[in-house]
Amino acid sequence: MSNVPVDTGRRRFLTWSTAAVGGVGAAFVAVPFISSWNPSAKAKAAGAPVEVDVSKIEPGQLIRIEWRGKPVWVVSRTQETLDELTKIDKDLRDPDSDEPQQPDYAQNTYRSIKPELLVTVGICTHLGCSPTYMPGNFGAQVEGVDYGFFCPCHGSKFDMAGRVFKNVPAPLNLEVPPYYYMTDTTILVGEDEEGA
Repeated sequence: MSNVPVDTGRRRFLTWSTAAVGGVGAAFVAVPFISSWNPSAKAKAAGAPVEVDVSKIEPGQLIRIEWRGKPVWVVSRTQETLDELTKIDKDLRDPDSDEPQQPDYAQNTYRSIKPELLVTVGICTHLGCSPTYMPGNFGAQVEGVDYGFFCPCHGSKFDMAGRVFKNVPAPLNLEVPPYYYMTDTTILVGEDEEGA
């Protein structure tokens, strides 16, 4: 072995440069790892409010949208349908919507902001099935009532305000999601006006 003097400057440079390269490498590994903790764009969108254009909805028509992975129905109710709502209170389990299945502004006979437009989550409150909209032929389920929603899985029945009839498995009225009118023809489902 030769007695070559140790170059401490070179050794210090190699130590620091190795540490720096290792630090940069660790940062490159850490950034994607930490970013993976954030919710995906799809997950963010799943809970985001949904705009609905109701300008072309026909009287009696139901349109379906998806909000938070749930079906939401927007139904244009005719005057005949609205008149029918006030005549069936005695047949309903919770006609005054005392259970908290809707925002305060929808705790009325129509369970909506504007009587002519119902906005409700299309999931039965019994076991989570999706009821069928029966415009004009609901009388086969409830005598004297022409319009409503029927859940064929277990026989639950709801009127055109999403209120549940008595003597069926569903314990509660259909849920009314938070929503508000952005304009006369556009509603935003998933957010109250105060929260906007």
